[in-house]
Amino acid sequence: MAEEIKNSATEEDYEPDLITLEDEDGQECTFEVIDATDYEGVHYLALVPYVENEEDVQDDAQLILMRVGKDDQGEFLDIVEDDEELYQVSKIFEKRLAEYFNIEQ
Repeated sequence: MAEEIKNSATEEDYEPDLITLEDEDGQECTFEVIDATDYEGVHYLALVPYVENEEDVQDDAQLILMRVGKDDQGEFLDIVEDDEELYQVSKIFEKRLAEYFNIEQ
């Protein structure tokens, strides 16, 4: 008989998955990874600017999609520049996040 796995985690236990990136001006910005998925053999992350207090969350925060690449030095993040690739990946995240956050499309 299979045992049910119960998630005992609460909002108080939540630890955001944070990534700090440097922009073209050398300024560091911290983002929260809100989702990840694979598309055509490539791993992608959906990021939003990180805010510590929920009161500071902006309704119009921009979703940033990043491609995870690999080279001889390890993994790196890269922006998705190809319009068709960006469109396809954004549709995947749109559907996944709409279901998770109960957003009407």
